[in-house]
Amino acid sequence: MHLLLVILFFLEAQFCVQSSDSNSPAGENLATNGLPFPWSKVRLPSYIVPVHYHLLIHPNLTTLRFNGSVKIEIDVKNNTNWVVLHSKNLKIFTATVLDEHEAHLSDKVLSVLEYPSHEQIAIFSPKILTSGEKYFLYLEFGAPLSDGFYGFYKSTYKTKAGETRVLASTHFEPTSARMALPCFDEPIFKANYTVRIRRGPSHIALSNMPLEQTVEIGNGLFEDQFEVSVRMSSYLLAFIVCDFRSVSGMTATGINITIYAVPEKWHQTHYALEAALRLLEFYEQYFNILYPLPKLDLIAIPDFQAGAMENWGLTTYRETSLLYDPDISSASDKLWVTMVIGHELAHQWFGNLVTMEWWNDIWLNEGFARYMEFVSLEAVYPELKVEDHFLDTCFGAIGRDSLNSSRPISSLAENPAQIEEMFDTVSYDKGACILHMLRNFLTNEGFQSGIIRYLHRFKYSNARNEDLWDSLIKYRFAGEHIDLKKMMYTWTLQKGIPLITVKRQGRKLYIGQERFLKIVLPDDPSCYLWHIPLTYKTSHSDYEMKHILTTKSDVLTLDEEVDWVKLNSDMNGYYIVHYDEEGWNALTELLRINHTALSFKDRASLIHNAFQLVTAGRLSLNRALDLIGYLKSETHNVPLLQGLGYLQSFYKMIEKRNIIFRDFLSGSISYFRDVIDKQSWSDDGMVSDRRLREEVLSLACDFDYPPCLEKAKHLYNSWVESNGAISLPTDVSETVYMVGAQDDSGWAYLLEKYGVSMCETEKSKFLSALASSKDSEKLSRYILGMDGTLIKTQNLPSLIYLVAKNPVGHFLAWDFVKKHWDELVEKFPLGSFGIRNIIVGTVTQFSSTEELREVENFFKSITEQVSELRVIQVATENVEKNIMWLSRNLETMRTWLQQRLN
Repeated sequence: MHLLLVILFFLEAQFCVQSSDSNSPAGENLATNGLPFPWSKVRLPSYIVPVHYHLLIHPNLTTLRFNGSVKIEIDVKNNTNWVVLHSKNLKIFTATVLDEHEAHLSDKVLSVLEYPSHEQIAIFSPKILTSGEKYFLYLEFGAPLSDGFYGFYKSTYKTKAGETRVLASTHFEPTSARMALPCFDEPIFKANYTVRIRRGPSHIALSNMPLEQTVEIGNGLFEDQFEVSVRMSSYLLAFIVCDFRSVSGMTATGINITIYAVPEKWHQTHYALEAALRLLEFYEQYFNILYPLPKLDLIAIPDFQAGAMENWGLTTYRETSLLYDPDISSASDKLWVTMVIGHELAHQWFGNLVTMEWWNDIWLNEGFARYMEFVSLEAVYPELKVEDHFLDTCFGAIGRDSLNSSRPISSLAENPAQIEEMFDTVSYDKGACILHMLRNFLTNEGFQSGIIRYLHRFKYSNARNEDLWDSLIKYRFAGEHIDLKKMMYTWTLQKGIPLITVKRQGRKLYIGQERFLKIVLPDDPSCYLWHIPLTYKTSHSDYEMKHILTTKSDVLTLDEEVDWVKLNSDMNGYYIVHYDEEGWNALTELLRINHTALSFKDRASLIHNAFQLVTAGRLSLNRALDLIGYLKSETHNVPLLQGLGYLQSFYKMIEKRNIIFRDFLSGSISYFRDVIDKQSWSDDGMVSDRRLREEVLSLACDFDYPPCLEKAKHLYNSWVESNGAISLPTDVSETVYMVGAQDDSGWAYLLEKYGVSMCETEKSKFLSALASSKDSEKLSRYILGMDGTLIKTQNLPSLIYLVAKNPVGHFLAWDFVKKHWDELVEKFPLGSFGIRNIIVGTVTQFSSTEELREVENFFKSITEQVSELRVIQVATENVEKNIMWLSRNLETMRTWLQQRLN
C-alpha cells in the first residue's frame, strides 16, 4: 500500500494542477508514516471548499470517549487528487471520497496522511477530483473526550449529595473544531451543518439549531436530529450532552431563549433570561437585522476557561458569567453577568453573521462585541451605570499599548499559539476604545448607519479591516472630505498610543504628537504618526471644540484668552495628554477650587494621564500627588477609584520596604479617612455608590484601618456563629471573608464552606479570601495544586494571580509556575488566556533587578516553547517598568509623605 501511495503521489505531482504549494526544502514535510505530505503551509489550500457537513457524534460519558462520522459536501475549484483538511488528536478509522450520487470513487480503502505539526490530514483520491463537480468526503473517527477546555471535552459537577456527574461540551474558538471532527477549520470556510447526537435517556443533547426529531435506536440510546444550520464558520459549531434544567422565554419577534444550568443551580438562571430577552431585542432594532435563528440557548458550563463563547444559537458561559443569585451576588457581579451576555449576543451579528476573513482581524469580532456591551447596557440597563466602567476599559488598553511589547490591532497570526494570543487587551479593549472615538467623531447616527451597512453588505460572509472603513459614511469636517480609511489605518495598522503635548501661549495652543512609551527604547517614538480627532474644552467654552491633527505638530488659535484648557473631552479619544507646567498648574488649581467645572470623566482621565506620565518619567510624582489633593472633596466613584487605585498599586510596590511602607499607610488613611468613614456596610444606594463602597472598604481593610478591620471581623464572626445562615451584605462580603481568613479557625471555616457552596460567585469570593492568608504553608499545601479536586483547574490561572498579589505569596506562585510549567501548558495551551494570565500574574509584583534576572533566566530555559509569545516580553517589560518607577519615585514619595505627615 505504501509503494502504491508513493507512485500515486509522484503521478499526482506531475499531472495535477493543485498539490504542494511548498516553500520548504524537499523532505521537510513528512507525514507520520514517513511519506511526503502534499501541503506545506499552515493555512489550508483554497482549491477545495466545504459546502455542507453531515455530522453524527456519540459521546460515551462512562468510557469518556466519543465516536463519530462526518460526510462533507465539497466544492472543487481546481483539479486535484488530494483533499487536505484539519484534524487534531483524532483517530481516523475510515476515509472515502464519494461522487455526487454518493457512489465510491474507489473500491479501495483510502489511506490518510497525518501531519501533526500543522494539525492537518490529507486523503488521496485515485481518481482526479474535477473542478466544478460535486463530491463528498466521508470519514469515521474517534477520540477520548479532551481533558482540558478545548475541542469536545468532559466537564463534571458535584450535587449537594456529593455525587459527581459528567457532561460533554465543546469549545472550538479559535482552532479546536479539528479536535472534535475532521474539518476545514478556518473562518473563511463557511458551511451548513446538519448535526445528529446520540445519548442516553437521562441526558439531553443541544446544538446550534432547534431539535427536529428524536429517534430511539436501541440499546438504551436515543438519536437527536437537529435542523440544518445557517452558513457559519467551523469555530461556531457547538454540541453538548448533559442533564441540565432550563428556563425559557420568547422575544417580541418570536425567538425562543433558554437558559440552562446544573439542576441545583436552576434558581440562579432567571436574571440571565430577563437580560438575554431584553438585549437581543435591542440588538435586532439597533442593527436593523433580525436574529436569523429560531432559538438562542445560553448554558453555564461547570468547567470553562474563557468567560463565554458565542457559538451561534448555543452560547456557552462560565458559571460566574451567567448565573446570578440576588442573595449572594453583588452589584458588580450583576454588572458583569449583564455585560458578558451583552458581549455574546452582540457576536451573533459581529462574528457570526459577519466573520473576519482571518484571525489577524479578530478585533472586528471582539472589539465590536466589547464596545457593544457598553452601547447596549447604556440603552437597556441605564441604572447599571456601565459608562462608569468604560474608562477602565480604555485605561487597561493604554497600560498594554504603552509598552514596547504591544502590537497593531490588525497583526500577523498564523499558527494556533499566535492566533490564541490575538485574543488580548489590544483586540478587545483598544478595539472598543477606537470604535468609541470613531462614534464620537462621526456622531451616533453616522456610526450606526455605517455598521448597519457593513453588516448587510457582508452577512453570511467574511470581511477584512478595510471593509469596515469602506462601509462607513463619507464624512466632512470643517468643509473638507475626511478619508476615514486612511485615518483609521493609523489606529489599526501601527501599534501604540499617541501622546499629545500641549503648550499654551496667550491664545495660541502649540500641539505635538509622538508615541507614548513607559520605557523608551532606541525605536524613536517620534517616528509614529496618527490622524487624531482632538477635542478640547476651555474655561470660557460651554461646548466641545474639535480639531483633526494629521501632522507631527500644529498651532490652534483660541477665540479669546482662557484660564485653562482640557484636551480629550470626557476621554472620548484614545490618547494621553501632557500639558506644560502652566497647564498642569491651572488644572490642579481648578480641581482644588471647583472640580465640578470638569466632568467626572475628565477628572478621572486627568488623574490617569498624570500617573501614566509619572511612570514614563515625563511628570514628577509630586505634581501627580498634588493633582489628586482635591479628592477629599470628590463624590463621584470613578475619579475617586482612579486615585485610590494608584495609591493601592504604589502600596503593592513598596510594601516590602518597611520604613516608607508604614508612612504610606498612615498618610493614605489620613488622606481618605472621610471617604472611608462615609461608607455603610450594606447594599444600599445606586450601583455607582455600591461599587465605590465595595472598593473603598476593601482598600481600607487592606491598609489595616482599625475601624474597618473591627467591623469586618464582627460581621464575619456573626456569620460563622450562624453557620452561614445570616446573609452578609453582598457588596462587602468578600472584604469580610478576607479579614476572617487571617486566623486559623476563620481560614479553615472558609475552606469548608468553599467545598460545599453551590454558587460559583460565592466560591470565587471564598477563594480570594483563602488566597489572602499570610500563612505560606496554607497557601502552598491547600491552595496551590494541580489535581483539580478541591479547586477546579479552570480557576488555577486566577488563583495563581491571587497568590502572587499576596506579599507572602509572590515567590510561592512563581516557584509553583516554574515547577509545574509543563503540566500547566498541557492544561492551558501556549498563547491561551489562561497561560498569559499565569505568566503576567506571577511577576506583576516583582520590582528588583534580581527578580528581573530570575524571570529572564526562566524564560530563556523554555525558549523553544515560548520564543514566539508576545506575553513573555509583556511580563519582563512590566518588571522593568516597576524597577524604573521605584528608582525614580521612591525618595520623592518618602519626602512627600514626610511633609504631609508633619
